[in-house]
Amino acid sequence: MEIGGALGAAIFMMSEMTVHYEVTEHIATITLDRPEARNALNKATRDALTHAFEKFSKDDDALVAILTATGDKVFCAGGDLKEMSDVQLKIPPADFIPYWNRTVHSDKPIIVAVNGHAFAGGFLLTQMCDLCIAAENASFAITEAKRGRGAPWAGPLPWLIPPRIAMELLITAAPISAARAYDVGLVNKVVPLEDLQSEARRVAKGIADNAPLSVRAGKRMVYAVAKEAWDQSLEIGEALFASVYHSEDAQEGPLAFKEKRPPKWQGK
Repeated sequence: MEIGGALGAAIFMMSEMTVHYEVTEHIATITLDRPEARNALNKATRDALTHAFEKFSKDDDALVAILTATGDKVFCAGGDLKEMSDVQLKIPPADFIPYWNRTVHSDKPIIVAVNGHAFAGGFLLTQMCDLCIAAENASFAITEAKRGRGAPWAGPLPWLIPPRIAMELLITAAPISAARAYDVGLVNKVVPLEDLQSEARRVAKGIADNAPLSVRAGKRMVYAVAKEAWDQSLEIGEALFASVYHSEDAQEGPLAFKEKRPPKWQGK
């Protein structure tokens, strides 16, 4: 259901969650609002996010977007493992979390304002945005190895950060702090939590005040230069993780989370 108003504000509500979309001063703010589940990405949330970004891409009044979340501890904990266990998810479908730069095809910039932990699918959300501003308490992790799942979406990560840091994130599943994420180039700026939203808007307003054709051409150029390697890396990741998604361990990880017990890995 969509509730809209003359000021360009809307709320996309599906089942138990909400994703808010609002435009002021040519800046679209897209807010994850599922705090009771650590803003985890169940199907309703994923669908609502896709809807919001499709709206942004077509919204002539919105020149730049900010993606953020409610709360002060968790930006997004990743996919909803309970839902994954219930549906016995193997390889996620192509529209599970659409890679916006490949599906929505918007050349308008997207800033992510990370207000806490950005793990697994939450890390993916930050990776899909063009600029990243993090609160000092933010942390980043690719936790799929802890649950027997895959992260083919991280294929382009060595384009963003040094390969050994990408390797560390993938095989240790341990988080890195906002400060370290800044040091390795994953984050553009780190600010106190209380300044996060105002700083994101300050950067967004600076972009919105620039010549839109120049801004959009600049974004297109950066991705065009990396496009071949970026697309191939996603395809390579999808091929390499296919057997992981089909494994018994890929079902055991979400099930163990759901049953609140340590996973029993079989390596098959």
